[in-house]
Amino acid sequence: MAVEELQSIIMRCQILEEQDFKEEDFGLFQLAGQRCIDEGHIEQLLEIIQNEKNKLCNPKELLLGLLELIEEPSGKQISQIILLLLQPLQTVIQKLRNNKAYSVGLALSTLWSQLSLLPVPYSEEQIQTDDYGLCQCCKALIEFTKPFVEEVINDKENSLENENEKLKDELLKFCFKSLKCPLLTAQFFEQSKEAGNDPLRCFASEIIGFLSAIGHPFPKMIFNHGRKKRTWDYLEFEEEEDKQLADSMASLAYLVFVQGISIDQLPMVLSPSYLLQFNMGHIEVFLQRTEESVFSKGVDLLENGLLRIEDNSLLHQYLEIKSFLTVPQGLVKVMTLCPIETLRKKSLAMLQLYINKLDSQGKYTLFRCLLNTSNHSGVEAFIIQNIKNQIDFSLKGTHNNKWFTGPQLISLLDLVLFLPEGAETDLLQNSDRIMASLNLLRYLVIKDNEKDNQTGLWTELGRIENNFLKPLHTGLNMSKAHYEAEIKNSQENSQEVQKSKDLCSVTVGGEEIPNMPPEMQLKVLHSALFTFDLIESVLARVEELIEIKTKSAPEENIGIK
Repeated sequence: MAVEELQSIIMRCQILEEQDFKEEDFGLFQLAGQRCIDEGHIEQLLEIIQNEKNKLCNPKELLLGLLELIEEPSGKQISQIILLLLQPLQTVIQKLRNNKAYSVGLALSTLWSQLSLLPVPYSEEQIQTDDYGLCQCCKALIEFTKPFVEEVINDKENSLENENEKLKDELLKFCFKSLKCPLLTAQFFEQSKEAGNDPLRCFASEIIGFLSAIGHPFPKMIFNHGRKKRTWDYLEFEEEEDKQLADSMASLAYLVFVQGISIDQLPMVLSPSYLLQFNMGHIEVFLQRTEESVFSKGVDLLENGLLRIEDNSLLHQYLEIKSFLTVPQGLVKVMTLCPIETLRKKSLAMLQLYINKLDSQGKYTLFRCLLNTSNHSGVEAFIIQNIKNQIDFSLKGTHNNKWFTGPQLISLLDLVLFLPEGAETDLLQNSDRIMASLNLLRYLVIKDNEKDNQTGLWTELGRIENNFLKPLHTGLNMSKAHYEAEIKNSQENSQEVQKSKDLCSVTVGGEEIPNMPPEMQLKVLHSALFTFDLIESVLARVEELIEIKTKSAPEENIGIK
C-alpha cells in the first residue's frame, strides 16, 4: 500500500514544473517514503529515488528529505537504510551549487549519529558475521566521503578558498568523530592484520589517510595536541565535540603506535622518551575509561612506549608531568578492579616495567606516591618488595645510592614500617602489607650491620619498635583472641545449626561473614588464625635477629680495640 501511495504522489509531481513544486508536495513524498521503510519496502523505495524520471525538487530539499529518512530507523534497519541511501545522498550533495561544505557536514554528522547507535563487534566472529552491518557501513561511508576529500585536494588553488576551508573543517570533524566511534572501542586482531581483511582496520587506515590528504598528518596532530589550547583555534569545536577530542587523539595514537597504521610517516629522529612523553596523556585518557576494550588499549600503548626505553634511564623529572603519576595509579585500578585476570596480570607487569625504566629518584618518588594512594594491601606489598630490591641493589653496588640508603630511605620506611591504626589495625585485611614489611625489616637487620648502619636502620630502631613492632604484638594478641572466641562459639552452636539445617553467620572485624554452612565458616576462621600465626612467626624471627645483632655489636667493638 505504501509503495502504491508513493508512486501515486510521484506521478502527480512529475507533471509539475519546478516552480510549482511546493513544500507540502515534498512533505507528502517524505511521509510516503517513511511508510515504505516501516513496511519493509526499502529496495522499492531506493529504486524510485534513483529513477532519473523522478526529480521531485531541488537538491537542497531532497538532501533534507534523505537525511530525515536516514534518521528514522533503529536497530538493524539503520545499516540497511544507510547502505541504500548513501549513493543517492552523495549524488544530491555533488549537485549542490552553494553551501556544499555545510551540506557535507550535515550529512556526515547525521550518518555518524546513526552509526554510533550500532554495537561495535568485539570478536573476529562478530566482525565476520557483522549482524548489525556496522562494518559494511564503515566501508560504504569511506566511499561516500572520498569525492569530497578529493575535492579539497583538487581545489587548493580554487577561487572559492573560504568554501574549501569550510569543507576541510567538516571532514576533519568527521575524522575526529570516527576515531572516537567506532574506532576507540574497536578491537583489532593479529590474524586479520596479516590477512588485511579486518574492515575496521581498513576504516581506520582510510580515516588516517583522509587526515593527511586534507592537510592534517597525524604526526603534527599528535604532537601538537595537549600543548596550549591555542593549537586548535583554527577549528571551532562545539563544547561536546571538544570533550571528544581527547578520546579521538588517544585513539589515533593507539592506531599509529600499537597497530602501526601509517607509522612510516613518523620522523625517525624522535627519541623513545620523547614519544613516551606525548603518549602518556593519551594513555591516561584510555585508563580513565571503564570499558575493558578501551583501557586495555592504554596498557598496550604504554607497553609499546616503555619497551623502547632502557632500564633506569627514564629521568625523574618526567614525574613532574601529571600523567606520569596518574598512569601508574590507573594501572593500580586495573590491577585491583578489573574482572579479567589477563588484564590484571598485564597491568601488574606494566607497572613493574614502568618502575624498571625510572632512574633511582624516579623510583623513590613513585614508591612514595603509590604507598600514599593505592589503599590496597596487595599493591602496597608489591611496592614494598620493590623497595627491598632497590635497597639490595644499593648495598651491593659499587657506589652508594642516596635514595635507598641513609636519611632518604628512613623517610620512605616511615611509610612502610607502621600500622595505619596502631594496634586497632585490621591485621587480616592488611596481612599482605604487614608480611612484606616484616620481610623487608628482616632483610635490613640481616644485611646491614649496626657498625655500618648504611640504611640508617639502627639509628631509628627504637622508633620502629614503638610505631610498628609493639603495636603489631598487641594487635596480634587481640585478633587471635577474637577469632579463637568466634571459633569456640561456632563449634558450640554447630550442633544446633545442623539439627535445624539452617545457615549461620559470624561477625568478624565488625563485618558479618555472609551466611554459609558452619563447616565453611570454621575454615574461614581457622584460615585467619593461620595468617596471624604466620605473621607472629616472622615477627618473632625479626625480634630474635635484632636481639642477636644488638648483643653482638659491643663484643665486635671490643674485638676491634
